[in-house]
Amino acid sequence: MGTSSDQMEGKLTFRKYREGDHEWPSFAQQIFEADHSYKCPTYVHRTPPCQGSCPSGEDIRGWLDIVRGIEKPPEGVSMAEYAFRRSTDANPFPSMMGRVCPAPCEDGCNRNNVEDFVGINAVEQWIGDTASEQGFSFDNSMPLSGKRVAIVGGGPAGLSGAYHLRRLGHASVIFDDHADLGGMFRYGIPGYRTPRAFLDREIQRILDMGGIELRLNTRVGRDVPVKSLEDEFDAILWAIGCKSGRPLPVPGADAPNCVSGVEFLEAFNTGALQVGVDKVVCVGGGDTSIDVVSVARRLGKIDKINPKDRPEAVIGGYVAHDAAYAAAREGAEVTLTALFERPAMTATEHEVDDALREGVTILNGVMPVEVLLNDNGRARALKMAKCTLEDGRPVPVDGSEFELEADLIVAAIGQGGDLRGLEEFDNGRGLIDTDKLYQVAERPGHFAAGDIIRPHLLTTAIGQASVASTTVDRYLRGVDQLRQRPKVDVHHFNLLEKLKEAELAPTAFEPATVTPDLRGTDSGNWAIHNYEDRSAQEIIPSDRLYLAHFQYTARIKRESHGPDAERVLGHFEERVRCLSEEQAIAEANRCMSCGMCIECDNCVIFCPQDAVFRVKKDQSTTGRYVDTDYSRCIGCHICADVCPSGYIDMALGDH
Repeated sequence: MGTSSDQMEGKLTFRKYREGDHEWPSFAQQIFEADHSYKCPTYVHRTPPCQGSCPSGEDIRGWLDIVRGIEKPPEGVSMAEYAFRRSTDANPFPSMMGRVCPAPCEDGCNRNNVEDFVGINAVEQWIGDTASEQGFSFDNSMPLSGKRVAIVGGGPAGLSGAYHLRRLGHASVIFDDHADLGGMFRYGIPGYRTPRAFLDREIQRILDMGGIELRLNTRVGRDVPVKSLEDEFDAILWAIGCKSGRPLPVPGADAPNCVSGVEFLEAFNTGALQVGVDKVVCVGGGDTSIDVVSVARRLGKIDKINPKDRPEAVIGGYVAHDAAYAAAREGAEVTLTALFERPAMTATEHEVDDALREGVTILNGVMPVEVLLNDNGRARALKMAKCTLEDGRPVPVDGSEFELEADLIVAAIGQGGDLRGLEEFDNGRGLIDTDKLYQVAERPGHFAAGDIIRPHLLTTAIGQASVASTTVDRYLRGVDQLRQRPKVDVHHFNLLEKLKEAELAPTAFEPATVTPDLRGTDSGNWAIHNYEDRSAQEIIPSDRLYLAHFQYTARIKRESHGPDAERVLGHFEERVRCLSEEQAIAEANRCMSCGMCIECDNCVIFCPQDAVFRVKKDQSTTGRYVDTDYSRCIGCHICADVCPSGYIDMALGDH
C-alpha cells in the first residue's frame, strides 16, 4: 500500500525488525559460531514486485537499471536506445503506457516501504518520447516464415499481436472497422491523455517492421465472412475489444439521452461531438467515467441547440456537430456518481484529483434507482439513493432517495463485446472463451486476446497478445503447446545472454579437464557459478531487502499544468510534461533494484574475512559485479544481511 502524503515529508516508513524483537543481535557471536554453518553466499536473481505486478510483463527493473547507469549498453548503443529496447521487449507502446497506464507496478513497488514508489510511468514516458524524437526503430531481422495470421482488431491487443508475431517471423494482416488504427488508444481515451502525434509514431514504428498489411474500414462478420479468413490465413487472432457499453440496470434507461461511456468517448474522439449539454450525469467510478466527465467539462454546452444536434444524436451516429459550435461554448454542470467511497474507486487517483480540480462534482456511496422521464420520453433526471454493499452488491438505503437533474446520462459501468456476425464465438456473455494459452475452445487455429476475453487494462490486453503470439508461433511451427507457463510469467533478466552480449560467455565445457565429481565450478570458466535464477518462480518481498541502506529521497514528479474549473472549457492540451533526461536518471536512481545486484559494495566492505571481492572490471557485468573466495568464507552471512537488494542468500553448500 502506498505511503500517505503526510508521511512523505521526510519520515522513513520501513521497519527493520518485527514486532516483539527487542534484543540487538551480536554480530561477533554470529561470526565466531558461523564456521560450522557450511553455507556461503549465493547470488540469487528474483523478480521484483513491479515486474510481477505488470500485466504486460515488462522488465521494469532492467530498464530502470539501464537509465540509471548500472547496466551498461553494448558498444555503439546509447543508454536511451538500450532502455527503449529493453522496455519494448514486452510492450511496444512506452509513450502511451507511460501516460495512461494506471501503474499497478507502482502499487507493488517495494520503495513504498521506504517513503514513496518509484515513478515508473514517468521514466517510461521519457523512454517512449525520446524514442519518438530520436527515431528509434524495431528490429525486423527475423526472416519471414511464409505463414500469415489474420488479426481482427487494430487496437492495443491487435497491434501488440502483430508486433510480437513479426519478431517471431510471421506476417500478419490487421482487419479493423475504423479508418485508423489504435482502438481504445485512439477512440476510447481523449487525445489530451494519448497525444495523437506520439500514438501515430508508435503505431508506425510497428508497421515499419514490414510484413504487416492493413485492411481498414472492414468489419469481419459483416464485410468479410469468418470462413474466408480461415481459407486465406494460417491462424486467426481475435482482438476486437469491447466496444459495447452496458446500460444502467434501472427503469427508464432506454431513454434516447441515456448513452454509454464508450459511445460518448468515441463520438468525441472522432471529432463528431463538439459540445455537450447543460447538465451531464455520469454513473461509474472507473477510468472511463473520469474520461467522460473530464471531456464533458471541456466540451461545455451552448444555450440554444437544435434538437437534431443534441449529443445523443451525434453519439448515435446520425449527425455531426459543426466545429463552429465550439466558439459558443459555455460551462456545463457535470456530476459523477460512484457506488464506492473514494478510496475504493477503481479510477486512478491522480485522474480523480484532476477531475475535481476541473470542476466535476463527485458523489460517492450512491446508486441509480430510476431514470425519470419527461412528457417526450427523454430523461429529465436520475433518481439516486445512498447505498451499502452486501456481498458485493449495492443495496439502497431506505428514505435516502434524491434526484439529479440531467440533460444527458452516461453509463460507464462496464463494457461488452460486439459480436454481431460472430455469434458462433459468443460465450453467452458477449465475450470469447479461451484457455490459459489464449486458444479459442474447440476452434483449432483461432486465438484471442484483450478485452474480448475479459475487459481489463490496456496493459493487460498488450500482455495477453504477447503470450498469445508465442502460442500462435508454436501452432504455426507444429510444436506442442507448453503445458504450463512460468509461475512468474514476465520478461526476466538473463545473465547468460548478458555475458554473451558483453563477450564474457562461458567457454565450452570439456569433461576431461575437470575432476570426476565435477568440482571446480568456482574457478572453471565453463560455468556460471555461485548464481541461481529463481525469477520465474519467486517475487522478492521487501523483508528480504536491507531497507536501512536507502535514504529518504522524494519522488520526482512530472510537472502538471492541467486546467482548473475556470480554465477547463475548451482545454485539450496534455496535462503533464515529460521528465528531462536528468530527471529521468535521478528518478531511476530511486529504484532499489530488488532481486538484482545494485553494485553498492556493502558486501565487500562489511565482509570480515575479505572473502567477498569485486570481479575484475574487464570481467564484470550486470549480475556479476562481486564474487566469493570460498577458501576465506566462514559463513557469517553479514554480506546477506547488508545486501540492499536482497541479491545474496546463504545457501551454497560445504567447504
